[in-house]
Amino acid sequence: MPRGAKIALGLLVVAVIIGLISFRGIQRRVKHLAELQTADEKARHEILAAPITTSSDVTQAAKIYWAAGPDRVAPVEVPLPLSANPVERCRQLLHELTVNPPTPGQRTIPADTTVMGFYILPDGTAIADFSDALSSEMPSGILSEAMAVDSIAQTLESNVPTLHRLKILIHGQEVDTLAGNLDLTGFFDLNPPSPPAPPVTSAKPAR
Repeated sequence: MPRGAKIALGLLVVAVIIGLISFRGIQRRVKHLAELQTADEKARHEILAAPITTSSDVTQAAKIYWAAGPDRVAPVEVPLPLSANPVERCRQLLHELTVNPPTPGQRTIPADTTVMGFYILPDGTAIADFSDALSSEMPSGILSEAMAVDSIAQTLESNVPTLHRLKILIHGQEVDTLAGNLDLTGFFDLNPPSPPAPPVTSAKPAR
């Protein structure tokens, strides 16, 4: 092999090695930055809204619905201290949903979101009042907005069976859409009632 070709080949090998080393270094830096961002989001949220505890808390396997793909949510069982008081229980569930997604990619609610108020009416209607971040920091798009509402509704529905409807407010106000697409002017059904059982008829004696 000519001397010039050997030199070119050597330079190519060195360039490939340097590229691999640089690529691995970039991967490590990206991973480190993602971990720092997740920790920063959690710390910031903990300052905004500290975990909610009550005297009746009992650790249970709560079902929290996080993203399980680009267009759906799925439950993850989490051991969570939950209050016997349904209002406080709902606040605890929503706090967990916002603060502790298993991975950044499973987040459905913007990290700066806080629950400003939560109420349950006598007919089982839940009213969840979120901070502006739920709307202003939500990626605009029907899928991301639908997944956010699905994660809220299904988390509440699965852990508080006495709820029947959900109304979402932003900073105490009814808004037309979450972030430009999903309609928030109505209610979202929770725990729909079971259909009534058919009447039992007794068999007539044969003649």
